[in-house]
Amino acid sequence: MHENMNQELDFMFVKYARVWIPDVEEVWRSAELTKDYRQGDGALQLQLEDGKELEYKLDPKTNNLPHLRNPDILVGENDLTALSYLHEPAVLHNLKVRFIDSKLIYTYCGIVLVAINPYETLPIYGADIINAYSGQNMGDMDPHIFAVAEEAYKQMARDERNQSIIVSGESGAGKTVSAKYAMRYFATVSGSASEANVEEKVLASNPIMESIGNAKTTRNDNSSRFGKYIEIGFDKRYHIIGANMRTYLLEKSRVVFQADEERNYHIFYQLCASAHLPEFKALKLGKADDFHYTKQGRNPVIDGIDDAKEMSTTRNAFTLLGVNESYQMGLFRILASILHLGNVEVKDRDSDSSIIPPNNGHLSVFCELMGVTYQDMSHWLCHKKLKTATETYIKPIPKLQAINARDALAKHIYAKLFNWIVDHVNKALHSTVKQHSFIGVLDIYGFETFEINSFEQFCINYANEKLQQQFNMHVFKLEQEEYMKEQIPWTLIDFYDNQPCINLIEAKMGVLDLLDEECKMPKGSDDSWAQKLYNTHLKTCALFEKPRMSNKAFIIQHFADKVEYQCDGFLEKNKDTVNEEQIHVLKASKKFDLLVELFQDEEKATSPTGAAPTTGGRTRLSVKPDKSKAGQASKEHKKTVGLQFRNSLHLLMETLNATTPHYVRCIKPNDYKFAFTFDPKRAVQQLRACGVLETIRISAAGFPSRWTYQEFFSRYRVLMKQKDVLTDRKMTCKNVLEKLVQDQDKYQFGKTKIFFRAGQVAYLEKLRADKLRAACIRIQKTIRCWLARKKYLRMKHAATTIQRYVRGYQARCLAKFLRRTRAAIIIQKYQRMYVQRKCYKRKQAAALVMQCILRAYMARQLYKALLREHKAIIIQKMVRGWLARQWFKRSLRAIVYLQCCIRRMRAKRELKKLKIEARSVEHFKKLNIGMENKIMQLQRRIDEQNKDNRSLSERLNGLEISHAAESERLRVEVTRLRGAEEDAKNNANKVTTLLEELERLRKDLQNTQKEKKVIEEWAKTYQDEMEQMISELKEQNHLLKNEKNDLNRMIQEQGQQWTEKMQRALKEETEQLENDLNEERSRYQNLLTEHLRLEEKYDDLKEEITLAVNVPKPGHRRTDSTHSSNESECTYNSEFAESEEGSRGGEDVSKAILDMSLFLKLQKRVSELEQEKQSLQNELDRREEQFQRARARDDEEHKKARSAELEYESLKRQELESENKKLKHHLNEMRQSLRGSPEAGSAAPGSPAYTVLLDQLNSSNEELEVRKEEVLILRSQLVSQKEAMQHKDEKATMTEPLPYIEDVQKLTDAKEISQAYMGLKDTNRLLESQLQAQRRSHENEVEVLRGELQSVKEENNRQQQLLAQNLQLPPEARIEASLQHEITRLTNENLDLMEQLEKQDKTVRKLKKQLKVFAKKINDLEGGQMDVSPGQTTDEPVHPVNIPRREKDFQGMLEYKKEDELKLVKNLILELKPRGVAVNLIPGLPAYILFMCLRHADYVNDDQKVRSLLTSVINSIKKILKKRGDDFETVSFWLSNTCRFLHCLKQYSGDDQFMKHNTPKQNDHCLSNFDLAEYRQVLSDLAIQIYQQLIKCMENILQPMIVSGMLEHETIQGVSGVKPTGLRKRTSSIADEGTYTLDSIIRQLNTFHSIMCQHGTDPELIKQVVKQQFYIIGAVTLNNLLLRKDMCSWSKGMQIRYNVSQLEEWLRDKNLMTCGAKETLEPLIQAAQLLQVKKKTDEDAEAICSMCNALSTAQIVKVLNLYTPVNAFEERVSVLFIRTIQTRLRDRKESPQLLMDTKLIYPVTFPFNPSSLALETIQIPGSLNLAFLTRV
Repeated sequence: MHENMNQELDFMFVKYARVWIPDVEEVWRSAELTKDYRQGDGALQLQLEDGKELEYKLDPKTNNLPHLRNPDILVGENDLTALSYLHEPAVLHNLKVRFIDSKLIYTYCGIVLVAINPYETLPIYGADIINAYSGQNMGDMDPHIFAVAEEAYKQMARDERNQSIIVSGESGAGKTVSAKYAMRYFATVSGSASEANVEEKVLASNPIMESIGNAKTTRNDNSSRFGKYIEIGFDKRYHIIGANMRTYLLEKSRVVFQADEERNYHIFYQLCASAHLPEFKALKLGKADDFHYTKQGRNPVIDGIDDAKEMSTTRNAFTLLGVNESYQMGLFRILASILHLGNVEVKDRDSDSSIIPPNNGHLSVFCELMGVTYQDMSHWLCHKKLKTATETYIKPIPKLQAINARDALAKHIYAKLFNWIVDHVNKALHSTVKQHSFIGVLDIYGFETFEINSFEQFCINYANEKLQQQFNMHVFKLEQEEYMKEQIPWTLIDFYDNQPCINLIEAKMGVLDLLDEECKMPKGSDDSWAQKLYNTHLKTCALFEKPRMSNKAFIIQHFADKVEYQCDGFLEKNKDTVNEEQIHVLKASKKFDLLVELFQDEEKATSPTGAAPTTGGRTRLSVKPDKSKAGQASKEHKKTVGLQFRNSLHLLMETLNATTPHYVRCIKPNDYKFAFTFDPKRAVQQLRACGVLETIRISAAGFPSRWTYQEFFSRYRVLMKQKDVLTDRKMTCKNVLEKLVQDQDKYQFGKTKIFFRAGQVAYLEKLRADKLRAACIRIQKTIRCWLARKKYLRMKHAATTIQRYVRGYQARCLAKFLRRTRAAIIIQKYQRMYVQRKCYKRKQAAALVMQCILRAYMARQLYKALLREHKAIIIQKMVRGWLARQWFKRSLRAIVYLQCCIRRMRAKRELKKLKIEARSVEHFKKLNIGMENKIMQLQRRIDEQNKDNRSLSERLNGLEISHAAESERLRVEVTRLRGAEEDAKNNANKVTTLLEELERLRKDLQNTQKEKKVIEEWAKTYQDEMEQMISELKEQNHLLKNEKNDLNRMIQEQGQQWTEKMQRALKEETEQLENDLNEERSRYQNLLTEHLRLEEKYDDLKEEITLAVNVPKPGHRRTDSTHSSNESECTYNSEFAESEEGSRGGEDVSKAILDMSLFLKLQKRVSELEQEKQSLQNELDRREEQFQRARARDDEEHKKARSAELEYESLKRQELESENKKLKHHLNEMRQSLRGSPEAGSAAPGSPAYTVLLDQLNSSNEELEVRKEEVLILRSQLVSQKEAMQHKDEKATMTEPLPYIEDVQKLTDAKEISQAYMGLKDTNRLLESQLQAQRRSHENEVEVLRGELQSVKEENNRQQQLLAQNLQLPPEARIEASLQHEITRLTNENLDLMEQLEKQDKTVRKLKKQLKVFAKKINDLEGGQMDVSPGQTTDEPVHPVNIPRREKDFQGMLEYKKEDELKLVKNLILELKPRGVAVNLIPGLPAYILFMCLRHADYVNDDQKVRSLLTSVINSIKKILKKRGDDFETVSFWLSNTCRFLHCLKQYSGDDQFMKHNTPKQNDHCLSNFDLAEYRQVLSDLAIQIYQQLIKCMENILQPMIVSGMLEHETIQGVSGVKPTGLRKRTSSIADEGTYTLDSIIRQLNTFHSIMCQHGTDPELIKQVVKQQFYIIGAVTLNNLLLRKDMCSWSKGMQIRYNVSQLEEWLRDKNLMTCGAKETLEPLIQAAQLLQVKKKTDEDAEAICSMCNALSTAQIVKVLNLYTPVNAFEERVSVLFIRTIQTRLRDRKESPQLLMDTKLIYPVTFPFNPSSLALETIQIPGSLNLAFLTRV
C-alpha cells in the first residue's frame, strides 16, 4: 500500500524532498534528495543528515520509491493518525521525537494509547492532573492514561454500556503501572457510594497482588507473572461499589526455579526480610540466601526497594481488605513451609528409589508448620501409588522424580494459596449493592518471543492472537461507522485477519487439541506430539513450519512475527500433575484449618493443580453456575491446562466483546532500563507486535486525514482568492479542492468533514508553504528595498552632517588660533609687569622688615638698660637699709651687754656689804627690834606686791604676745629680705648672662641674614617647583574629582540598590506576612468549608435515614432557648437544631455547649444592662437639667437651713459644755457646804449616806469628764462640717442661739440638771453606738479586703502551678488544658457577673422609678403650662400628643408577634425570588427589615425573641442556599443581604469604631440592651460560606467557557493556522462546545457584575469576587495550555495576549484595575510571552528566566517542551536550550507542582461599609406580604 502511494506521489520526489531509507542500526534513516527524481531513474541521489552523499538504488522489479518524510510541523503530533504520511518510519520518528525531545511518554495512534516506559518517576499523576483531565474530552488534552480512563468513564455514563481498558505489552513495558493509574483515576474521580472506602480497598489490592504475583526478571524489577482482569463496579450514580478480579496463567515454575539475575515472587523476600519480627520467630526463617527457592537467581536484592517496608505495606493491605491477623499468619506459615520444603534434600537409595534421611531439619519444620506427620510426608515424597483395575501398588521413585514431585507439590501449594488470596480479595471487594455497570481493566502479557520458547510463551501468544483479532475487528468497525456517519462511499479495506492462526491453535485437530489428545495417551511424549503436528499441519497450513535443524520444535507465523517453540516440556506442563497422596497428607492436617480450607474444594476444582486461570472470579461473570453431578465433576477434574486456558480466554473474549474496548499499548524503549533512552530496533519490534502499525496500515488504506470544513478553511485560507470565499464554507472548500487537487479520488466530502488519502495533506501543506514562502519573499523584497533606501538616505544625511560639522570645526579652529595669539601677547605684557612689580614689592618689603627689626632691637636695648638701672637702685636701697639695720642691732647689743656688766659689778659689791653686816651680832639685834611691826608691814607690802605682780604679769603677758607678734613679723621680713638679696645676686648674674646672650644674638642675626639670602634663593627655586607641582596636583585633583564623582555615583547607585534591596526585602517580608495572614484566613475558611460539608453530609444522611424509615422519630424536642444556631459555626452545628418547617428542634446538646451558651448569655446580659443603665442615666441627666432652675431656689433654702441647723448644734454643744462646768462648780460648793454644815449630822463626812452620795457624785463627775471629751470630738467634727459649708450666714449663727443660752441659764434646780444630764447621756450612748457600728463596718471591709487579697494570692499560685504544668505538657495537651482552664475561669466569672447583674437590676429598677417620677413631674408641669393659657377653661380636654408628632418620632423599628416569626422568615427569605419581587427593592431591604425587627426585640429587652429571630434567619438562609445554591442570582442576593445585615449589626452596635460615620439619628438607633458581637462572628462565617458557594456557582458557569473562549476560539481571525488533527479530535464523546467565545466570557462577567451591583453588594466584595473570577480563568487556561501540545505555538500566544488585553480592558471599564485581578493573570501572560519570545541563545534564556518569575520551573520547561511550530518558518526549541533554562532555574525554591490549583479560593474579608440610609425612612412594599409588621 505504501509503495503504491509513493508511486502516486512521485511528483513529490524533487530536490530537497526528504525521505526515509532502511538502516541496519537505526532501522530507518532520514535523507534529502539532491536531485529531482524522474520516471525511470534507477537510483536516487541522497544526502544524509551528517552530510554524507549516498546513491540509493531502486529495486528494478518493483521500482518502489522510499517513504516520504512528513513536514516538520507535523513531527511530534499527539496522534499518529494526524501524520500526512502514515508508515512505519514516520510512526517511529514521531514517537522518538516526543519521547526524547519533549519528554512525552504518551501518544495516540487512532484509538490506541501508546505508552513508552520512561524508567523514571514523572510528576504527571498527581491529584491536580486528575482534576485537569476530569470531565475533559479525549482529543482536547494531551495524550494520557487519565484521558483514556476519563473516556471510558464518560462513555459508560453516557451510553450505559460496560467498558474495558486493555493494557498490553511485554515485560517491563509498564503494563501494571498503567493499569494501576487507571484504577486510581476511577477511585479518585468517582469516589465511593458509601463510607466503606471501596476505592481504597480497590487500590489496596494492588500491593497484595504485586507481592504474590510479581517478581524481578532480567527485563523488569516488578514484572507481573500472571494476567489479570479487574472489573470495577459502579452503581446508578456511577460511584464505585466494588470490584472483582480474574487471573490468568500464573507462572508457577518461578516458585521452584529462577534464572540468573532474577528473583522468586516478592512475598518470599519480604518474609525473609521480616524474619526478625517476634510474630515470625515461629516460622524459623532466615536470609533469602539460606533457601534454595530464593537464591537461584543469585541476586536477592532490588536497588531502592526495602523488602521489610514492602512487607509492612502488604500486611496493611491485608488488614484493610478484612483479612485478620490469624489468617495472615496462616498465609505466612504456608509460604514459609514452601521455603523449607525447597530445602528438603533427597538422596539416592539405589537407581530406582530414593530416601529422605530421618530427622531432616527443614522437613521437620515443614511438617510442624503444616501440622502433618513427618513419616507420611517423607514417605510420599519418595513413593507414588499406582492403580490398576483390581489392585493398588506403592512404588518408590528415583531421586530426580522425587525432587520433581517435591517441586510440583510446592507449586501446587502456592497456586492454591494464590487462588485463595484472590478469592478473599474478591470477597472483600464484593458489594451488596446491585451493580449497574462496570469498567474492566485487563493487564495481560504482550507478545513474547525468546531464544527458547515453551508452553508459557505459546499460551501468551495465543491470547495475544485473540486480542489482536478483537482489536482489528474493532478498528475496522470504527472506520466503517465513521464512513457511514459521514455518508461517504464505503470501500472494503483489506486488513490482516489472524483467524487462520487462531484456527491453527484452537480448532479441531489444532495444536491444543493434539496436545490434549497426546496427554491422554498412556505413553504420550513430546516427540510423538511433534510428529503428529508435522503430519497434520506441515503441508496443509502455510502458517505452520518445521525448523530445518530440529525435530522437537515447530514454528508458527503469528501476526507479529514467527516464533519457534521447543516441544520439550509441553506435555508435562499441560498435564501439571501432582502426587495425590501428598495432597491427602496435607488434607489430613488437624492443626492447620487454613491448609484444609485451601484443599477442601479439590474435587470441585477445574484443575487438579489449581491453575491460576481458574479463580473464584469466574463466579462473578454473568454465566450460570454449573450444577453438574459427581461423575461430571470427576470428568472436569481431568481438564488440562491448555483446555482451561482456552475456556477462560473464550470467557474473557465474550466479556470484552460485550464492552466498549479502549487500548493501551505499553512500549519498552530499551532493555537496560535507562531513563529516556530510545532503542529503535526494540521499539519497532514491539510496535509490530502490539498492533500499532496494523492500526496505521488500516487507517492509511482509506482516508486517514480528516478535516472539518471550518478547520480546512482556516488552515488553507491563504490558497484561496477573495472571489473563492463564499458564505457557505462547504461549497468554498469544494471549489478550492477541485482546483488544487485534480484527482477527485484523493478526497471525499463527508457530512461534516473532508476525508483525504494519505499524502494529500502533505501536498496541501507544500502548496501552502510555497504560497507563504512566495509571500515572504515579496515581503522580504519590499522590506529590504525599504531598508536599503532608508540606509542610503541615512548615509547621505550623515555625510552632509559630517561636512557641515568639519567645516564648522575648521573655522572654529582658526578663530581659536587668532584669539590665542592675541591672548598670548596680553598675557606676556601682564606677566612681565607682574614680575617687575613683584620684585619691587619684595625689595620694599625686605627693607621695611629690616628697619622694623633694627628699630625694635634698639628699643629693646634701651628698655633693658633703663630696667637694669631701676632695679640696681632698688637693690642699693634695700642693701643700704639692711646694712644700717645690722649696724643698729650690733650697737644695741653692745650697749645692753655693757649695762649688764656694770649692774652685775654693782650687785656684787652690794652683796659683799650685806654679807659682812649679817655676820655681826648687833645687826641681829637691830633686826629683832620692831620685828612684829615689820612683819605686818611686810605682810601689807607682800599683798601690794602680789597685786603689782599680777598686774605686771598681765602686762608681761601682753607684751610677750605683742613681742611674739612683732618678732614673727620681723622674722618674716628678714626672710623676705634674704630672698630679695638672693634675687639681687641672681639678677646681677643674669645681667652678665644677658650681655653674653646679646652678643650671641648679634652673631646669630648676621648668620640669619646670610641664611635668609640663601633661603630666598631656595624659596624662589622651590616656588617654581611648587607651581609646577601645583599644576600637576591640580591635574591629579581633577582626576581625583572625577574618580570621586564616579565613586559618589557608584555609592549613590549602590545606596540606591541597597535602598531598593531593602525596600524589596521589606516588601517581600510584608508580602510574606500578608501571605501568612491570607494562609491563616484561608485555612480557617477551608476548615469552615469542611465543617459545612460535614454538616450537609450529616443532613443528607439524616434525610436518607428519615426517608428509609418514613416515620418521624418521637424523640424530637424543641431546642433550648439559650442555644443559638448562629453560634454553630464556632461551637456546635446549627443545622442539627432545625427541621424543614423551622418549628422542631434538634437533639440534646452537651454540658460544654450549655456552659458556653450560658457564658454568652451572661456576657450579653451584662453589656445590655450596662447600656441600659447608661441610657437611663443619660435620660435622668436630661430630666434633671430641665428642672435645674426650678430646683435652684429649693437648694438654696435647703443649704441655708442646713447651715443654721449645724450652727445651732454647735452652739448647743457649747452651752452643754458651759453647763457642765457650772454643775461641777455647784457640786463642789455643795460638797463644801455639806462638810461645813453643823446641822448635817446624819450626812456628816464619814457617814454612810455621805459616802454613798459622794461616790455617786464622783462617778457622775468622771462620766461627765468622759462625755466632755466626746463632746469635744463631736464639736471638732461639726466645726469641720461648718467650714465645708461655704454659703452660711455668720450673723444668723450669732443671733439665733441666744434664746437657747438664756433657757439653759435658767436650769438652776437639781431636777433640770439631772434631766440635762440624762439627755446628754442618751446622746453619748447614741453616738457611741454609731461609732461602734462604723467600727464594725470598717472591720468587715478590712476582713473582706483580706479575703479578696487571700483569694488573689491563691489564684496567683494556682495560675503559676497551671503554667508550670502546661509548660511540661505537649503543645496539643497544653492547648486543651488552657482551653479547659479558660472555660472554668469564664464560668466562675459568669457567676460573679450574675450577682453583679442582680445588683444592677435593682439599681436600674430604682433609676427607672426615679425616671418615671421625673417624667410625671414634667408632664404635670407641661400640663400646667397648657392649662393656664389665656382663653382656655380648666374643663377643656387636653391633647398633649397629636398624630403628626407620633409620625415624626418613628424610631425605625418593626414590631411583630412571636407567632409571626415563621411567617416573617418564610415571606422574607424562603419564598423571596431575586428575579421576581426582589428586583425592584431597595438593595439590602430584607437585611434592613430583619434588623429593624431585631431592634424592636432589643428595645423591649426580650433576649428570647432576639435569639429566636437570629436562629431562624440564619437557618433559613442556609436552607435557601442548600435548595437553590446553584443559582447565581440567589446566592449573590443573599450574600449582599447577609453582609448588609452584618454591617447593620456593627453600625448600630454602639461601638465607637463603627459609629464614626453615623448621623446623630443613627446613633440614637443603636442597640441598647444586647451585645451581639458573638453573633457578628457567626454571621461573618455564614457570609464566608455564601461567598464560597457563590464562587463555586460562578466557577460552574465559567468552566465550560474558559478553554473554548480563551484558547480554542480565534479572536483574531487568520492569525493561528489549524494543524492537521488526528482521530482523537473528533471522538464520539466530544460535544458541540464551539459556541463559546471570548465575548461569551465577557458577557458572562458583565452579567455577574451587574447582578452583584443590582443586589447592592459591597464594592470591596465585588473586587474580591472579580479577582477570584480572573484567577479561575487564568488557572484553567494555563492548565489546559500545559496539557495541550496543539495550543503551544507562537500564534496561540498572540491570541492569548489579545484575549488577556480584552479582559484588562473590561477591568478598566468597570474601574476594577486595583482589585488585584490583573495580577492573577500574570502566569498566563508570561506563558503567552514565553510562546512568542526568541528561544535560541543564552541571552534569550536569561531574558526568559527574568521574565517568567510567576511561572515555576516545571511550567516553563513544560511549555518549552510542548512548543510546536504551526508554520514551516517557525523553529522548534532545542533540547540544549531547555537544559540551559533548567540549569539557570535550578536554584529556585518553588513547588514542584505543574498545574495551578483551580480549586483555590482566596480568603475573603468583609470590610465595614456603613449605610447612610435612615431606618425611619424605609417603607415596606406590599408585595412582600409583611402586613403583620407594625412600625414603632
